[in-house]
Amino acid sequence: MPKMTGAQYLAETMKGYGVTHAFYMPMIVTRALVEMEKVGIRRIMTHGEKAAAYMADGYARAARRPAVCMAQNVGAANLAAGLQDAYLGGSPVVALTGRRNSMQHTRHSYQEIDHVQPFSAVTKYSALVDSVEQLPILLRQAFREATSGAPGPVHLDLQGATGNEIMDVEADLDTAVEAPFTHVPPFRGEPETEMIRDAARVLSGARRPVIVAGGGVVSSGAQKEVVELAEMLSIPVATSLNAKGTIPDNHPLAVGVCGTYSRRCANQVVSEADLVFFIGSHTGSQVTTEWQIPAPGTPVIQLDIDPAELGRSYPIQVGLQGDARASLRKLIESMEPLGPRTDWVNRAQQLVKDWRDDVAPQVNSDGSPIRPERLCKEIADYLPSDGVLVTDTGHSGIWTGTMVDVKNQEQMFLRCAGSLGWAFPAALGAKCALPERPVVCFTGDGGFWYHLTELETAARYGINTVTVVNNNHSLNQEKHGNERYYQGESGNVDELWVFPDTDFAKIAQDMGCFGIRVDQPNQIQSAIEEAMASGKPAVIDVVSDIEGIAARAWTP
Repeated sequence: MPKMTGAQYLAETMKGYGVTHAFYMPMIVTRALVEMEKVGIRRIMTHGEKAAAYMADGYARAARRPAVCMAQNVGAANLAAGLQDAYLGGSPVVALTGRRNSMQHTRHSYQEIDHVQPFSAVTKYSALVDSVEQLPILLRQAFREATSGAPGPVHLDLQGATGNEIMDVEADLDTAVEAPFTHVPPFRGEPETEMIRDAARVLSGARRPVIVAGGGVVSSGAQKEVVELAEMLSIPVATSLNAKGTIPDNHPLAVGVCGTYSRRCANQVVSEADLVFFIGSHTGSQVTTEWQIPAPGTPVIQLDIDPAELGRSYPIQVGLQGDARASLRKLIESMEPLGPRTDWVNRAQQLVKDWRDDVAPQVNSDGSPIRPERLCKEIADYLPSDGVLVTDTGHSGIWTGTMVDVKNQEQMFLRCAGSLGWAFPAALGAKCALPERPVVCFTGDGGFWYHLTELETAARYGINTVTVVNNNHSLNQEKHGNERYYQGESGNVDELWVFPDTDFAKIAQDMGCFGIRVDQPNQIQSAIEEAMASGKPAVIDVVSDIEGIAARAWTP
């Protein structure tokens, strides 16, 4: 074996696994940062550990391969907090932290807390690296764990507050890259033939089946297979937010995103179905509207790479354990096309039309302040065929999930899985992963405030995303909830959800970015075009209607 330092081993291994960027807050593995430059890995220093984790998450989701984020001991808990979204979104992020050596534990070492508990809640795998000799074993295992099965974040805690007690030591180390674990999924397992036959039989016998595609479809790259199966059997398709874009929104079998951030028509179709085929979905509260849609007792087929998910929320008639793309291909090859389910498809199409008719006045509104529905239409009309749309949670997730039409499977929709403020740093990570593709971030002013400082990071490294801020100077999703508790009492309820009006375009300009403010709907398209052509990170500050509050999800 060749002699090398831990730093050299880390950099060469990251390069071998396809990692092109490392997102970090100093000081961590400093010697390895030097080695990373030698092998062409770009070091992106952020203004906070959570932002570093979000950038790595956006990178991993966009590239469908592992990403790396890092922080020293004092920032480790902050980095763990940033992994919540990667954990909820099934993103293969490798987090590296430093920790004081064992002689300093339990003695109130400066800036040190136990890292085990924070990371145990948000990772699939976490390990302590006590010596440089352990690094090859544990680093390869981290990449295996991050990408295999249901992908997710992992963590290595390196000896030394900055991890340099591992990095600076020389040992006999041999870099070995295991090719399957450089991407998601590493393997494509299939269900048993008998289970495929059972699923085919149940699907064929249903009168009103619906497919609900989840994030596992996107991780597997199974969008084409979902649409092929749907067309073959005349089955309407709803998606989770994570799987938006699986089927183009203008497809005659598409009914939209279902759940709590949903199109009414999607929930209605799933509610009326006599069989629901969940593909790569956790069947959690969001996609099922708190487990109300489909109703308990509705027959279910479920396909998932993780057998523990099969039947977790709904008892299953048939459970298929395997990779979504391989399993659907096997199912398609085992079936014959059915006659069209004309009545059921017509019913689904009518529900979609009714919903579109109802929202048309807001979608086409020329009002000022601008309606968020109109803003979403303008973004959808602009977004190029290879565009990437990254969206925050809350109203941003509702508006884009419902109102932005994804028109082809080459477009990419990445959404926040839990933490408001995720979208802007995540969009920077996505742009690092896909530098040739246009990346648009959609967030509200409430979300943008979280990590506004990363505008400077974007300017420093030339990460040229376009951020559209739905600026209603508030957290207006919280309006009704706050007012409900103030009912009948005097007081300043606005203080709980309203911000001062701020021009984010001017802030962007002061940070060396492009900024433009828009207060008329007919200005949006040209503003996006200017932003894209600016050659800088760009912010479009859209003055939007504070009364633009999304309706609650439809339930039976």
